[in-house]
Amino acid sequence: MVVDLRSDTVTRPTPEMREAMVRAEVGDDVLDHDPTTLALEEKVAALLGKESALFFPSGVQANQTALAVHGRAGTEVVLEAGAHIFNYEEGAGAALSGLQLRPVHTDDGLLTADLVREAIRPDSPYIHPTSLIALENTHNGAGGKILPFTTMQAIRDVAREWRLPVHLDGARLWHACAETGLSPREYGSLADTVMVCLSKGLGAPVGSLLAGPGDLMKKAWRVRRRLGGGMRQSGFLAAAGIYAMDHHLERLAEDHARARFLAEGSAEIPGVSVVPPETNIVMLDLEDPAVSVDSVLAAMVAEGVLMVRFGPRRLRAVTHLDLDDEGVERAVAVLSRAVEESA
Repeated sequence: MVVDLRSDTVTRPTPEMREAMVRAEVGDDVLDHDPTTLALEEKVAALLGKESALFFPSGVQANQTALAVHGRAGTEVVLEAGAHIFNYEEGAGAALSGLQLRPVHTDDGLLTADLVREAIRPDSPYIHPTSLIALENTHNGAGGKILPFTTMQAIRDVAREWRLPVHLDGARLWHACAETGLSPREYGSLADTVMVCLSKGLGAPVGSLLAGPGDLMKKAWRVRRRLGGGMRQSGFLAAAGIYAMDHHLERLAEDHARARFLAEGSAEIPGVSVVPPETNIVMLDLEDPAVSVDSVLAAMVAEGVLMVRFGPRRLRAVTHLDLDDEGVERAVAVLSRAVEESA
């Protein structure tokens, strides 16, 4: 059996989730709402403390819709240099909305209020203005790190000082909540719009939501349709999301525990250094330049264990719903052999 640690998006719907999908009441969501999709949107909006929410096919489309409704062509979005919006969304901010992204480099992937304040463009007829601050929590590129709540508060205060909106890419916000004990509503209170994903830690097959003020979500509805995101009988997919919200949020702590288990085991392998995980993402660095990352990955694939390259010397492993303790033990053993054989 394959142990797939490439991402938490590789999970498959459980039998119970599939049953919920089959039984979903559906309608035409583009014409006059799909009842199950509407129920999901209302559920997530309430959870995040927002007036309204919209269901999207993907987190990228939801993020880009947020940028479109907040920003203006020829203006700038401040975000951390390792952010998903900056690195993994096909340059969509520029291509679709005429927005320039201003990456702020940090050592740990975590923005601060002072860094944000320094990055905001001063009011000048000769400099294009800042129109949005975008945050990510947890931060994928930084190994699932949690942006501290107090830091988010301070950044929100800077945004208010400059009368700028804040968008939160919360694709894995559920993991921050599980680890800190803070509620989605508390995190949601610090951003004007929030994107959350259902197909990562929660195990749904597809889908993300964007939540925010009602008037802004009406604009977002039009942008979503312009991007081809209007879905007809989307209730089949929304039902999976509702099931995930009801049954898979509480178990995220298990993924965090397995990430720590994986990190501890990997740290004992000679030539492997580990970034201690805060949530469900484990970053593994190969210290010996003579050890080829590609060779290690290929050797692991041959034994049925999958990870991904995440830099010149770095592997990424993500724990999730379909992984058990035996899978973690097997992954550590296979990684150990692969590193030894590639030396």
